Amino acid sequence: MTTLDHLVYATPDLDATVAELEASLGVRAATGGRHPGLGTRNHLIGLGGRSYLEIIGPDPGQETPAGPRPFGIDELAGAALVSWAVAVEDIDAAVARARARGHDPGDPRDMSRRTPAGDLLSWRLTPPPQAGRGLVPFLIDWGATRHPAESGLPPIALLSLTIAHPDPAAVAGRLAAVGVPLDDGGPRLVQAPRPHLSAVLSGRHGDVTLA
Repeated sequence: MTTLDHLVYATPDLDATVAELEASLGVRAATGGRHPGLGTRNHLIGLGGRSYLEIIGPDPGQETPAGPRPFGIDELAGAALVSWAVAVEDIDAAVARARARGHDPGDPRDMSRRTPAGDLLSWRLTPPPQAGRGLVPFLIDWGATRHPAESGLPPIALLSLTIAHPDPAAVAGRLAAVGVPLDDGGPRLVQAPRPHLSAVLSGRHGDVTLA
């Protein structure tokens, strides 16, 4: 069984989006760190347990990367909930299981970043989507690294996560392949004219929807 690791809220203007979320949610996202070579940096908000919201955008302190920034950031006109990740303890085994069930998450790769305090975080993940909406989550394995959600992030409550698609059955099999439960507290899968993700968070003035 996989569990929610984090939601990815991508934006072309990280500082502006962090300020907007602070106004609506009532908490200031903690500084995460830079992703060397990718041209991005992030801020984080805890969602309870070992789950968090990642707000990610361009890092003006880095040179323009050789390739496109992840999650289609270079093409975004505004902030959007673009993807999500589920945590696994043995990513190679999880990828093998998914492939045996008809879904290929991609080959895991190593990544790392420094925290503001200078600590090195290292993890392995399958390739996130470069553009579009990542309805099926990518996989992440933190290994022996201390999980970001355990570093005292400002907390809010995640009330729901919804996956929408014109043909939900086409997505359900891929979700099952990576071990995502669609009941018993898992995300909701619904039919909609266009594919998209949406999450409802508990904010200062009421519920806040990220889509």
